[in-house]
Amino acid sequence: MPETSSTLPTVRELLTTAVASLGGTERDGQVRMADAVHDAIRTGEHLAVQAGTGTGKSLAYLVPAIRHAVERDSTVVVSTSTIALQRQLVDRDLPKLSAALAESLGREPEFAILKGRGNYLCLHRIDTGAPEEPDDGLFDPFAASRVGREVSRLHEWAGQTLTGDRDELVPGVSDRAWRQVSVSARECLGATRCPSGTDCFAEHARAEAGRADVVVTNHALLAIDALQEHQVLPEHGLVIIDEAHDLVDRVTSVATAELTSAMITTAAKRCGRLVDAEIADRLMEAADGLTMVLDDLPAGRLDTLPENLAGAVPAVRDAAHACLTALGTERKEEISEETARKLARTLLEEVHDTCVRILESFEPPLAERRDVVWSSGEPGGEGRRAPTLRVAPLSVAGMLRDRVFGARTAVLTSATLALGGSFEPLARRWGLPPAGPGAGPGDGSGDGPGNGPGDGSGGSAPRAARDSGTATEVAAPTDSDRISWNALDVGSPFDHARNGILYLAKHLPPPGRDGLGEQLLDELTSLVEAAGGRTLGLFSSMRAAKQAAEALRERVEYPILCQGDDATGLLVNSFSEDPASCLFGTLSLWQGVDVPGDSLQLVVVDRIPFPRPDDPVQSARQRAVEARGGNGFLTVSATHAALLLAQGTGRLHRTSTDRGVVAVLDSRLATARYAGFLRASLPPFWQTTDPEVVRAALRRLDEQAGTRPAGSGTEAG
Repeated sequence: MPETSSTLPTVRELLTTAVASLGGTERDGQVRMADAVHDAIRTGEHLAVQAGTGTGKSLAYLVPAIRHAVERDSTVVVSTSTIALQRQLVDRDLPKLSAALAESLGREPEFAILKGRGNYLCLHRIDTGAPEEPDDGLFDPFAASRVGREVSRLHEWAGQTLTGDRDELVPGVSDRAWRQVSVSARECLGATRCPSGTDCFAEHARAEAGRADVVVTNHALLAIDALQEHQVLPEHGLVIIDEAHDLVDRVTSVATAELTSAMITTAAKRCGRLVDAEIADRLMEAADGLTMVLDDLPAGRLDTLPENLAGAVPAVRDAAHACLTALGTERKEEISEETARKLARTLLEEVHDTCVRILESFEPPLAERRDVVWSSGEPGGEGRRAPTLRVAPLSVAGMLRDRVFGARTAVLTSATLALGGSFEPLARRWGLPPAGPGAGPGDGSGDGPGNGPGDGSGGSAPRAARDSGTATEVAAPTDSDRISWNALDVGSPFDHARNGILYLAKHLPPPGRDGLGEQLLDELTSLVEAAGGRTLGLFSSMRAAKQAAEALRERVEYPILCQGDDATGLLVNSFSEDPASCLFGTLSLWQGVDVPGDSLQLVVVDRIPFPRPDDPVQSARQRAVEARGGNGFLTVSATHAALLLAQGTGRLHRTSTDRGVVAVLDSRLATARYAGFLRASLPPFWQTTDPEVVRAALRRLDEQAGTRPAGSGTEAG
């Protein structure tokens, strides 16, 4: 989207104004990033920017984005992965920035937040009530009464809220209660037909977004906008994808479908009063048949279609199709009838289409499949999850390339994008041409042959061949593709090598399958004691986190908090407020903890976070790479581990004065042949394998905690 000459101040001038107004300090990385984003807007070339914590990346992309939106009278979309970042942008960054730039731009830029329709109260459902649903196992009267109380509170809230946004309801409610007062986009009657259309919260949010210069949304809605034929987001030519390291997983989640006996039963009940009883009963019988099959089906990936499932799934598909045929085409009728027909049709279509997708996924040869199917849940027993069939894409690269990068200019940013020193591992997953311009971090000169984990073919191979390790629905990119992208690593203002130590516990035995070994627990105990608490323990499983918590509660005098003991947010607050405490947990803590200062001076990782061998999607992706001649372990498992390791170790430094140790108690990070790739994905800490050096550094930090002046930057080691 080439730009014409403008009377507006330059990006540099606006950035200087914003930084001065907000009371900040201009940072070299922030300036470089703002210039690069402006160049991407000007040339239309996509941009991937790695910006370490403390860079001020939000300001670096918002300033050129807002300038572009005001100059062109257009909308820019900013997509994030977490609610926390959405809130930061909408509640803090954008209000302050809009006020700061108003005089320079000639008007105050407008911004809005937009979420999926299911995140807003539906006034029509509030008025008419939710359709009758199956009990979903809620035979416990206490559980049922709790949901009833939550629904009553939602009805009261409906008369008070101005936005209907679920995230503004504090405390929140269960998903089951929220489903009673919300509808999906497919269930919605539409503003013109709905009696509450003029007051609809979701429609008001969409209208506000359509008038805004900047619309903040999430990766899920970005995926829905790309996957569906009708437009969900406002028309836009520029999208900023923050927390881009999480994009593929979020899009994959949106593109995953599931089939359960409960949803089939619900579909049969919804159409029971609208079609002949015999037709609805046929679907109910098919649901019963699938229930019996799923109860006997072991959890795990399905490479072949079991014989009993090969009979049950087509029976559901055909019965759902018969119900859809009996419902007929949409017609004008009483609102109550139209609502009932819409709800029935929506769920029937979902059931039918998921059955078709599951069955079709088994038709191609194993190496050519685009979807993976697996069974999950725990059949039988009180309180267990209902057995479920799920189907997910092996790759979303083709969809992202065609529907996102092919339609608009994209800027992707995160503190973690260059894995193993290269942007290419994530670029491949996004669908950008491998070995693109500036694929290596830094000077934009490319990463050269073999720097990234790759697929074993080397950096000089043709692009189509190098992308063949990914199973995609859309053909792999070739050298004739016109998608052009650049990459930039603006570094971090933090002095990682001076203020942080990466401790590789080389002397410990490799991790086993039988939980945490005694040597590892002894090592963990000595580190926590040396640090005086102040420890965030990141574990590969909840079982390991609980084992470590139980063991250390008997060995040390410091409070040991463990994920699951209370709400995670409350645990993080307690950990932050008590420097002597430790917090142990699993996946959500790897990316979701922001505790600056003396409360966190030791981050412990129990083992390299490779995906579980029985993870259906990751294992299928790895197999697909290997079937096409690539290195599945490096392309999938090592990339997954590098991303989580980089996110986890990033918990240590949240401000420029933070100091401490990252201790990885998995000796493979020092000894394995792939260890160099993983270590190159981490911040440039000073490294050691000497436990005495580490314990001495932690003891010094413990002694100095609370006494050193801000900004001293004294070396941790």
